[in-house]
Amino acid sequence: MTKDLTRCFWAEGQFPEYVTYHDKEWGVPVHDDNNHFEFLILESAQAGLSWATILKRREGYRNAFAGFDPARVAAFPDDKVEVLMKDAGIIRNRLKIAAAINNARRFLEIQKEFGSFDKYIWSFVNHEVINNQLQAEGNYPATSPESDALSRDLKKRGFKFVGSTIMYAHMQACGLVNDHVTACFRHKEVSNSG
Repeated sequence: MTKDLTRCFWAEGQFPEYVTYHDKEWGVPVHDDNNHFEFLILESAQAGLSWATILKRREGYRNAFAGFDPARVAAFPDDKVEVLMKDAGIIRNRLKIAAAINNARRFLEIQKEFGSFDKYIWSFVNHEVINNQLQAEGNYPATSPESDALSRDLKKRGFKFVGSTIMYAHMQACGLVNDHVTACFRHKEVSNSG
């Protein structure tokens, strides 16, 4: 972790894993379905909480949700919610846990229909990274027309905890949108990685 680099304001002064997440992962285009599924679980769990809270529990989520394997999570029996409610490694919210299992089942349906979740989700940005030119911390949008459309479609397909704000955060995390501020050392790197 290099301290003399200019980063997005939200990553400055954070704990090391948070800075590493910003420097290595956030905004890098994802084309792996299991990665998309991981971020769907994590972003949905974040609803109403800080990203730091979820990031600190990432390994707990990995353990609780079968290494983020959507097929294995989709096969969880109904009583698995009660088991996971006792798992201190995750946020013990019954609705969010049940949503993760439900969303795994819906995720498999999208894979079957489109060939991959990746093909499906990238269609909402015409299969190209949206490179925003954010100049300062106050410029971050919470939603976009693309996240609105994605959220509507996912809800229609039966997904839970997939509001437009959550889906915009997913699009930022998975590189469908490059929201590194232009002064951040990662902005140009991410712009060229799509």
